Amino acid sequence: MKCFEWPDMSSGVIWFWSVRRRAAHRPGRGAPGDVETGFIAVEDGFDLLLAGRVVLSHRETCPAVVMARGNPAVEMVRGNFRIEDAPADELAPLDWSLVGHAVTLSHLGQPAARLELSGNVLSVTLLLPGYDRLHLRFHAEPGETVWGGGEQMSYLALGGRAFPMWTSEPGVGRDKSTELTRLMDEAGMAGGDYWNTNYPQPTFLTSRWLAVHCRAEAYSVIDCTDPAFHRVEVWSSAAEFELYAADDPQDLVGQLSARFGRQPPLPDWAIGGAIIGLKDGARSFERLERFIKAGAAVSGLWCEDWAGIRETSFGRRLFWDWRRDRQRYPDLPERVATLAARGIRFLAYANPYLAVDGILYEEAQAGGHFCLRQDSDAVYLVDFGEFDCGVLDFTREETRAWFAEKVLGREMLDIGISGWMADFGEYLPTDVRLADGSDPMEAHNRWPVLWAEVNARAVASRGKTGDAVFFMRAGFSGVQAHCPLLWAGDQSVDFTRHDGIGTVITAALSAGLVGNAYSHSDCGGYTSLHGNVRTVELMQRWCELAAFAPVLRSHEGNRPDDNLQYDSSEELLNCFARWSRVHAHLAPYVRHLCDEAQELGLPAQRPLFLHYPDDPALFAVQDQYLYGSDLLVAPVIEEGAVARRVILPGSQPWRNVWTGELLPPGTHDIPAPIGRPPVFHRPGSAFAPLFQGLAGVVVE
Repeated sequence: MKCFEWPDMSSGVIWFWSVRRRAAHRPGRGAPGDVETGFIAVEDGFDLLLAGRVVLSHRETCPAVVMARGNPAVEMVRGNFRIEDAPADELAPLDWSLVGHAVTLSHLGQPAARLELSGNVLSVTLLLPGYDRLHLRFHAEPGETVWGGGEQMSYLALGGRAFPMWTSEPGVGRDKSTELTRLMDEAGMAGGDYWNTNYPQPTFLTSRWLAVHCRAEAYSVIDCTDPAFHRVEVWSSAAEFELYAADDPQDLVGQLSARFGRQPPLPDWAIGGAIIGLKDGARSFERLERFIKAGAAVSGLWCEDWAGIRETSFGRRLFWDWRRDRQRYPDLPERVATLAARGIRFLAYANPYLAVDGILYEEAQAGGHFCLRQDSDAVYLVDFGEFDCGVLDFTREETRAWFAEKVLGREMLDIGISGWMADFGEYLPTDVRLADGSDPMEAHNRWPVLWAEVNARAVASRGKTGDAVFFMRAGFSGVQAHCPLLWAGDQSVDFTRHDGIGTVITAALSAGLVGNAYSHSDCGGYTSLHGNVRTVELMQRWCELAAFAPVLRSHEGNRPDDNLQYDSSEELLNCFARWSRVHAHLAPYVRHLCDEAQELGLPAQRPLFLHYPDDPALFAVQDQYLYGSDLLVAPVIEEGAVARRVILPGSQPWRNVWTGELLPPGTHDIPAPIGRPPVFHRPGSAFAPLFQGLAGVVVE
C-alpha cells in the first residue's frame, strides 16, 4: 500500500489518498468471510460492506473519518453565496474497536467518533467537544464513476471535482474563464461556477450500483477529486447516511425514487401541446391567437406578469405582490374561463417573498409571517435587485397555511389558474431568526422543500393534485414528494458550455437519477445581459430540444424587448408551431413514460447507461439522452453545427425518425441541419408507428 499526502484546496485540510491491492477482495464485489452487510475486521483496519460490496474502508494510513472545528464565513448577495471555512484542530482518529454493528474510533485513548449501522443507515457521531466538521470517505474502486449531487448543470459524472451542496442562484455564465462571468462576479458575486445549482442534493450513485444519501440538511460537499475514495464533508457533529445497493442502475434509481417520493403523473393538458409564455399584459391574449393561427398545438398560456411588472436594470421583473393586476389584466377570471372552454389552460407565477411596497406585505407583517432579524423584532429584508422583500417564515404552520390559502388558493386556483412557476426558494439568509428556533444554516437547504410543500398543499386543498401543475427550479432532498415538475432555471441565451442550451440536458439527466421524473426548460433561454441576446439559430435549436421533453414551455426572458421572440417573425413562429406539433404527437408515448415513472421510478429523460450499464464509455455522456427506452435524442447544442456525432448504444440497430435509415449500434457522424436534430427509435418498439409519423408532422 502506498499513501500520499494530498492537499484539499477547498478547506485547507491535508488528506491522504492510497492505492490498495487486496488479493482477498474481488474489485467491486465480495469480501473475506461470509458477511454480506456489516462491519468486518480486515488487515490493519476494518471495512463496511453492503450487499458484499465495500462502501467504507479504514486503515491507519488512510482513515475513514477526519474531523475538525469549523470557522465559517458566509456572505450572501441576492442569492449568490460566498462560503468559506478555516477549520482548525484537524485530526483523524486511528484506533478502533468493533462491537457488533458499531465501531468506535479513538484518539490518544479518548473516544473521538462512533459509526453505527442500523438497517441501511450508517450513523456517524463526533464525540470530542467542539468538533463540528465531519469528513467521511467512502471507498472507491479503480475506474468507478460517480453521479448525483441533485440537479447539476455542468457535469453529469462527478469524478475529479467537488460539489458543495448548497441551494443558491446558479450564476450567470458559470465559467470563470469568460468575460460574462467576470462581469457578473464584479456585480455581486453573480458569475457562478460549475458547481452552483438551484437544486443540490447530497446523494451520489456509483457504477458499482451503490448509492449513498446524506440525510443532513446542513452545508455539505460531495468531493470526488481523489480516485481512491468519495468524500462527503458535513458541517455538523453528526450525520446519517442511507446506503443502497442494486444489481443494475434502473433498480437503484427506482429505489431512490421510492425513497424520496414519486410525482403524480403529468396531466394530459400539460403534455398535449405547448405552453406559450408571454408577459405582455392583456395583449398576451392577442399574441396567443397568432400562435394558434400558425398551427401551433397550444395547451396553455403562461403570463408570469399577471401580478404586474417592475422595470429594473436587470430587466423586466415582476411586482412581487401575488394578486392579479387588474389594470394589466382586466377581467382575468373571465379570460381564464374563455380559454378553458377552448381547451387552453392559464398559468401564472408566485414566489415565497413579498415586496415591501405591496399590499400583501402589510397583511403578512401583521400576521407574523416573516423571518425576523436576530437583533430585533424587525422584518428581515432581502435585496432582490433594486427592491426589498420580506422572506416568508415557512417554519410556522400558520404561515404555510396562510400562503397556501390566501395566495395560491384564493388569488390563483379559485379564479381558474391551472399552474404556475413556483420560483426561487434559495434565498434564505443564514442570519435570520426563525419561528421554530432552528439554525438558518441548517434550514437554508430545507427551504425549497418547505416551499414545495406549501404549493402542493394549496393544489391538494382544491382537489387539483394531478391536474394543476406548478414547476420549480429550487430543490433539496425530499422536494420530489411535493413538486410535480422541475425546470432547469435561468440559462443564458446562448450555446456556452456551462450556462447555455446544453446545460438543460445535464440538468434533466442528473435530477432524474435522484428521483425527479419530469424536467423541462425555458424554451429560448432566459438570461440576457451585457449584449448577450438570442439568435434565430438558438431559438430554432431550443425548439428542437424542448419538443423532446415532457413539457414544452416558452419564455420571453428577462429582457423581452431586447430579444427575439417566437412571434417576432413568421420564420420563428412557424418553427415553434412545427415543434409544438411534434411535442403533441408524442403525447401517447409521454403518457407511457408517466406510467413507468409511477411504477418503476424511472425519469422520462435518461442517461444512456441507465439502459446500457455494461458499457463504461456511456457513463459520462451528457449531450444526448434516451427519452424513455425507445427514443434516442441528440440535440444540436453547438453554434453553427450542421452535423454531430451520435452514439447508438446496445447491440441492435436504430432507425432515424426523419429519414427511416437503419443504422447499426456504434458511433456515427449524423447530418443535423436546422429542423433535423438527430433522433432515433428502436424498430421493435410498440410505439414505432407513432415515431414513424414524426417525419410527417415536421413537414406539415
